[in-house]
Amino acid sequence: MMLFADVTLTPDTGSLPGGALLQRLTDGLGGWALLATLAGLLVGAGMWALGAHSQNYQHSYVGRRTVLVSAVAALLIGAAPALVNFFFHAGQGVN
Repeated sequence: MMLFADVTLTPDTGSLPGGALLQRLTDGLGGWALLATLAGLLVGAGMWALGAHSQNYQHSYVGRRTVLVSAVAALLIGAAPALVNFFFHAGQGVN
């Protein structure tokens, strides 16, 4: 009968070469993603306002949807580390 050794996982970005670079890369990507959501929010708000004032329902609806999608995207970008950590620790509790 073969017995397998228990394996463990302890994430550490400093354990491999380039870990600090990858951390800086993800921080930079998060910053760019937030800038993109800000641009989407501004464009969507402008479309919403122009559509509402010109009584163009389609532009108003698309602008409103763009504002909501941009807001949810910003929420997810900000919550991403907490979500990843939550699910990682939830997975750690599985036996």
